[in-house]
Amino acid sequence: MIKKLVQNKSTVLYIVFILLGFVCIRFFEDLLFYDPLLKYYKQEFQNINLPEMDVFKMGLHFTFRYLLNSILSLLLLWTIFHDKNLIHFSTVLYVILLFLLIIAFYLTLFFYASSAKMVLFYIRRFLIQPIFILLFIPAFWYQKIVTHK
Repeated sequence: MIKKLVQNKSTVLYIVFILLGFVCIRFFEDLLFYDPLLKYYKQEFQNINLPEMDVFKMGLHFTFRYLLNSILSLLLLWTIFHDKNLIHFSTVLYVILLFLLIIAFYLTLFFYASSAKMVLFYIRRFLIQPIFILLFIPAFWYQKIVTHK
């Protein structure tokens, strides 16, 4: 499968552009998204209170960033696998994970924020970083190899 990707130069070019999209989202995160926790977690946060924040606005921006990363991830999956069923399954997974993560983030923020700062950090990390694609590509690749034997 890797040989096919390398032989098709346009596929490699698409992958590079998609990866640049991920880089741009990360590079311009301060300009594009409202996230008061970004600066908070860069300091010695264990001994200070959470900053003042507009939780509704932050939730919208987390959702928007998650959706941007999800769209790029789905494009990357399509570029690699060209499988509509896989894209449909991944889309459903991304939507379910978004709802679970947003609910977990707000429950942690409202009820356990002072005692669960690291939990809040990791839930936020799953919302703002394209971590799931790092799990999906090897899993789907393995599935493709196993089903084609």
